[in-house]
Amino acid sequence: MATGNGTIIKEFILLGYTSHPELGTLLLIVFLAVYLVMLLGNLGMITLICTNPGLHTPMYFLLRQLAFLDVCFSTTVLPQLLVTLASGPAVISYGQCATQFFMFTFFGSADCYLLALMAYDRYVAVCQPLLYVAIMTPRTRLKLVTGAYIGALANAVLRTSCTFSLCFCGDSQIDFIFCDLPPLLALACGDTFLQELLILLFACFVILVSLAMILVSYLFIIRAILQIQSAGGRAKTFSTCASHMAAVGLFFGTLAFMYVRRKSGKSLEEDKVVSVFYTAVIPMLNPLIYSLRNKEVKEALKKSLSRFKLS
Repeated sequence: MATGNGTIIKEFILLGYTSHPELGTLLLIVFLAVYLVMLLGNLGMITLICTNPGLHTPMYFLLRQLAFLDVCFSTTVLPQLLVTLASGPAVISYGQCATQFFMFTFFGSADCYLLALMAYDRYVAVCQPLLYVAIMTPRTRLKLVTGAYIGALANAVLRTSCTFSLCFCGDSQIDFIFCDLPPLLALACGDTFLQELLILLFACFVILVSLAMILVSYLFIIRAILQIQSAGGRAKTFSTCASHMAAVGLFFGTLAFMYVRRKSGKSLEEDKVVSVFYTAVIPMLNPLIYSLRNKEVKEALKKSLSRFKLS
C-alpha cells in the first residue's frame, strides 16, 4: 500500500471528463457508440474468421488474436469511463487501480508484439511463399502467440510493480480517464527517478523490439516487391500489406505521441484525447482497416450474409 506524509492511500478518485460537465451527456453518447461499434466490429471479425474455412490461415489466425486483444484493451478502460461520465467522479480502490493499470499494460504490450508477429507473417508470405505453409504451421503460430503473451505478462508485472512501489501523497484525485502512468506519476512524491527510469526502459524494450521486427520485415518485403516484374503483381502484393502498415502506423504513432513527447510540451488534457484514440478509436477502426482492403474478408462477409438471409 502506498504511503505519503504518513497517510495510507486506500482509494483513488477518477475525474475523467468531469471538469467539463456541459459535455457530459454528449461524451457519454459518443463513447458508448464508439464502444458498441468496437465490440460489434471486432467480435464480428472473430466470428467471421471462425465460421469461414477459407479464412483458417495463419494471417487470419493472427488477425483474430488482434481483434480479441482490441476488445480486451478497450474493455479495460471504456466501461469505467462510461460510469464516470454517467455518475460523476468514480472512486476506485488502490487494488482496482493497480489491476486496471496491469491489464491495460498487458493488453497494450501484447498488441505491440502481435503487430510485430503479423509483420513477420507478411514477410514469410511475400518473401518465402513456397515455404509459407511449412513455416507458419499451427504449432508455430501457437508458439509465437504464446511468446507474445508471456512477454506482455512480464512487462505488465514489472511495470506495475515499479509504478505501485511509488509513494503517493497529497491529493488522491486522478485527473484522467483511467489509471495510466502520467497521472499516477503526477501524484507521486519523493524521489521517483529510479522507478521512472525502469518504467521507461521496459516500455522502450517492448516498443523497440516490436518496431525493429516490423521494420526489418518490411524492408525485406519492399525489396521483394521491387523485384516483381509486373506492375499489377507489385500492386497486388503491396495491397496485402497495406492494411497492416496502416494499423501499425496508427498504433505506434499514437504511443509515440503519448509517451515520447517532452514533458514541457505535455498536458493531461492532451493526454486524455490521445488515450481515447488508442484505447477506443484505433480498436474500433482496425476491423474496418482490415476488411475494406481485403477481398477475402469481403467475400467471406458476403457469403455469411447470404447464408443469414437464406436461413
